[in-house]
Amino acid sequence: MRIDKFLWCVRLFKTRSLATEACNAGKILIEGIPVKPSREVKPDTFFNFKKTGITYLFKIKEIPKSRVGAPLVDQFLENCTPKEELEKLELLKLAKSYVRPRGLGRPTKKERRDIESFLGED
Repeated sequence: MRIDKFLWCVRLFKTRSLATEACNAGKILIEGIPVKPSREVKPDTFFNFKKTGITYLFKIKEIPKSRVGAPLVDQFLENCTPKEELEKLELLKLAKSYVRPRGLGRPTKKERRDIESFLGED
């Protein structure tokens, strides 16, 4: 099965054309080499997938016949991402939650002092 079709089948991408674009942009690596969308994949193949600054590592268990439901993805794909990359993901989530809600205006003097003390600024 082609890598772009596989990525779409296991729901890493919403559409096959997005999977193709990711392959063309060099975001999908097999053995450290960027692959074309037409690259054939087989079971027991490892591939890297770059998304939002995180590099995920996956192992292909089986090749699906067609697009599978979300609960069935674990039968076809194993996440082997290192803990360091997952920690980066947690830091990104925390950083996004730090943003003030839109429309609240400028921070008050007390809020500004709290923000500066949290960030360690003088």
